[in-house]
Amino acid sequence: MSSETRVVIAGGGMAGARLAQQLAARAGLSVTVIGEEPHPAYNRVLLAEVLAGQYPAEVIALPGPPEGVTWRGGVRVVRVDRAERRVVCDDGSLAAYDVLVLATGSNPVLPPLRGLFEPEGRDLPEGVHPFRTMDDSLALGAAVRPGTRAVVIGGGLLGVSAARALAQRGAQVVLAQRGEHLMERHLDAGASALLRTHLAERGVEVHTECQVRAVLAGDGPGRPVRAVELADGYRLEADLVVLACGVRPRVGLAQAAGLRVRRGIVVDDRLRTSDPAIHAAGDCAEHAGVLYGLAGAAQEQADALAAVLGGDTAARYTGTRALTRLTLSGPPAAPSGPAPLDLAAFGDTVPEPGDDVVHLADATRGAYRKLVVRGDRLRGGILLGDLGSVGALARTWEGDEPLPSSPLLHLLTHDGGY
Repeated sequence: MSSETRVVIAGGGMAGARLAQQLAARAGLSVTVIGEEPHPAYNRVLLAEVLAGQYPAEVIALPGPPEGVTWRGGVRVVRVDRAERRVVCDDGSLAAYDVLVLATGSNPVLPPLRGLFEPEGRDLPEGVHPFRTMDDSLALGAAVRPGTRAVVIGGGLLGVSAARALAQRGAQVVLAQRGEHLMERHLDAGASALLRTHLAERGVEVHTECQVRAVLAGDGPGRPVRAVELADGYRLEADLVVLACGVRPRVGLAQAAGLRVRRGIVVDDRLRTSDPAIHAAGDCAEHAGVLYGLAGAAQEQADALAAVLGGDTAARYTGTRALTRLTLSGPPAAPSGPAPLDLAAFGDTVPEPGDDVVHLADATRGAYRKLVVRGDRLRGGILLGDLGSVGALARTWEGDEPLPSSPLLHLLTHDGGY
């Protein structure tokens, strides 16, 4: 690369911020980050802790832009001009690039519910919030009060996190999950049942196989939400409704620029798009047919891309081995309340024919452990409860290390070295 290579990063989330930090140490690169959110970059994994009131927003901020990196917050890239190698921003400004990185992240999925955007073109009803960004978390935190009736739509990782946080703030929470059990992407039925029990102890009423068909709002200014209507006609009264129905990669910029897009922006092992001058990383990137949507994957892609842009010809991104971890804890002021529940899931948790499965469940202690072993390699696991063993297990899985020859049960016991 030339001594004055201009790198423009479109997106100031976890992937963009991590990449900027890594590139700042590389000689010969001029780095500009254009981030849509006005806030400093933050760890989105901890947004639920901000909503719960455990942390102020500034505590989850990521390190600020290093010296030499130009950071433009509150500005959105609206067009990529590939012919001129420049981007156009919503404030009318232009930024020329030699290398462009699309780190545009993802948007929350807004389900096609009756009443959500009626009359057509109106904003969401007052009291209805997605849960994806710092602004979402702060808005929900400002709206919730003890006794507030809150309905969370969606029982994945975000929905469970939001429900727990709102209950911790004293809200009366109902969680409506369309699927058969909570966190279907990460947990099996047994682990989900334990999670459901824990949420019930925290005061969260969980409904699975529950189809929401409408949001009912008033006719006054802002159309304040009144209730959520289920497919069977039953109504859940609500002062707050949280939409936690998943996320969708933000690929509009790439599509408009003529880049190859499937579900996400298609990238190769060097995280290049169909235009070799443009790369993509984070939630918006689709690598080898996979969309990760995980903070750990975004950071790993940023690290790999930093090596690529720094001139490492051997650098490759071969896929993530990120760990999903969630801590559900009670408020500090209630030491006699339900014990915290720590949850971790990683890898392939559904065994294939011939795999060994190590499975321990202790309802009394609120513990659940399941590991999938293929040959002498750990392929995945689900751990709930005391996670004293998760660090060593995760390192074994991440490093694709051979397992010890001791009985497999020792993988789940501290005296087995894990």
